[in-house]
Amino acid sequence: MKYRELLIKGTETLRHAGIPDAAADGWYLLEYVSGMSRNTYFLRMEEEAPGELCDAYGRILEKRCARIPLQYITGEQEFMGLTFLVNEHVLVPRQDTETLVEQAEKKLLSGMCLLDLCTGSGCILISLLARVPGVIGLGTDISAEALETAEKNADRLGVGDRARWTLGDIFAPVEGRFDVIVSNPPYIRREDIDGLMPEVADFEPREALDGGRDGLEFYRRIISEAPEYLKEGGWLFFEIGCDQAEDVTALMRETGFVRTETAQDLSGLDRVVYGCLPEKPEKACVEQIREISGYSSGCKM
Repeated sequence: MKYRELLIKGTETLRHAGIPDAAADGWYLLEYVSGMSRNTYFLRMEEEAPGELCDAYGRILEKRCARIPLQYITGEQEFMGLTFLVNEHVLVPRQDTETLVEQAEKKLLSGMCLLDLCTGSGCILISLLARVPGVIGLGTDISAEALETAEKNADRLGVGDRARWTLGDIFAPVEGRFDVIVSNPPYIRREDIDGLMPEVADFEPREALDGGRDGLEFYRRIISEAPEYLKEGGWLFFEIGCDQAEDVTALMRETGFVRTETAQDLSGLDRVVYGCLPEKPEKACVEQIREISGYSSGCKM
């Protein structure tokens, strides 16, 4: 079978199985098994494809037809211009989450300490470390397999010396205070999970999706505890569901956060809520004196 015929057959197979974006997925999977760029494909499209390649293509088409996410088949996903390893233990990084990285980056400076709760693949923390030199970061997750993936990603992407990973629930394994805390916590309402597309509901880790009865369980927990782990004047950033901005903002304000803002994603939907922990005037004076004397109260990594 010629490469052109193979691609046509693959696309039709995926379309018949009801796969969204069948043409794109058909190409990505052919690129994955063959190693050909699109330019090379056009040069060789009338050549006969080796039998073993046809067989390999058929096998991964079967996986995609079973609604296994494309990224779990190829093992990779692009995010913020970087290529991350992904697997069934972590959520697939999504473009919407890039809004969180872009907003948090504005508050980070060299020498700051960053905490990423529910880190998963590490895509948020690693992207921020890659974009802001001199920042050090800690990522937490309840999944040891997720943390193993995150650590591999940090090493591959050149920030492993500035990233640490610790196993535990939310703040449980954390010590010290941080300049910025970021989190993309589970925020899907429990009753809504089974209604999501099969790639998400059936294959992505449920513990990374389930935000409790109203989707706000993790926001309540994180917001209530965050003042114990943020430096005064520090920032807390969340990714949110597009209908959760008002509720999350209210929770932050009730806890004492100020300068709360909402940021939209590229589709114009509310995607990020953030706010600042106010700095007490008397504390600010003490910190200025300590700075002058060379004292630094860094976070524990």
